[in-house]
Amino acid sequence: MILRADNVRKFYGAFCALDGVSLAVDAGEFVSIIGPNGAGKSTLINVLTGGVAPSAGTVVFRNRDIAGIGPVRLARLGMARSFQLVQIFPDLTVLETLQVAGLSRLGRGTRMFASLAGDREVREGAEEVAELFGLAARAHTLSRHLAQGDKKLLDVASAFALRPAIILLDEPTSGVSTADKNAIMETMVTASKRMGLQAIILVEHDMDIVFAYSDRIIALHQGRVLADATPAAIRADARVVDTVLGRRAAGP
Repeated sequence: MILRADNVRKFYGAFCALDGVSLAVDAGEFVSIIGPNGAGKSTLINVLTGGVAPSAGTVVFRNRDIAGIGPVRLARLGMARSFQLVQIFPDLTVLETLQVAGLSRLGRGTRMFASLAGDREVREGAEEVAELFGLAARAHTLSRHLAQGDKKLLDVASAFALRPAIILLDEPTSGVSTADKNAIMETMVTASKRMGLQAIILVEHDMDIVFAYSDRIIALHQGRVLADATPAAIRADARVVDTVLGRRAAGP
């Protein structure tokens, strides 16, 4: 088991955002987390990725308690979360954006921008990731000039450039066309296999994507796990259909 959360609770004042959430992710799994707005997805993501410490319960990654450890330290332990480097550094090229992630992974961020041009290991790693994500032809294009679908790809590729064992992707296909969504997912899955990722956790509102790619789906409602099962079992669960999916989204 690569990641486990046991009886996690998170309070914001008197409000309980997570109420006894337990889950586990094994190596080789693609797990999606779904739920309506306010279900606790964002809080759970922040807890799982060390950004927020739980009020109670434990989060263990590779047999180490990571509660509140912070995303930088967690990335060095082997867990990454997709992030918006494209927005943070709009005047960096695709290759430079990927190099920033590489410098972070290797702990060489103290002279980040001065290091971009001269660090051969980081540059070669960035070039490999650009190739895997179909971005090599746009390696020297400024991030802000990319099409929206390519910006999303770069966002995901930046997380992959951290070379994690497990990656958590928060709405990686939001704001793009259906064709771009499928292209992003196919590219991501292919890259994960070639890079040897052990597991993927996806938070996604598009149920077509969720059901097409997930090995297992965890449904949240009001801060609790409503169901944790295979896609087929989730479709057949009347509580999930009524509470989370809706009849139309659940399909036949």
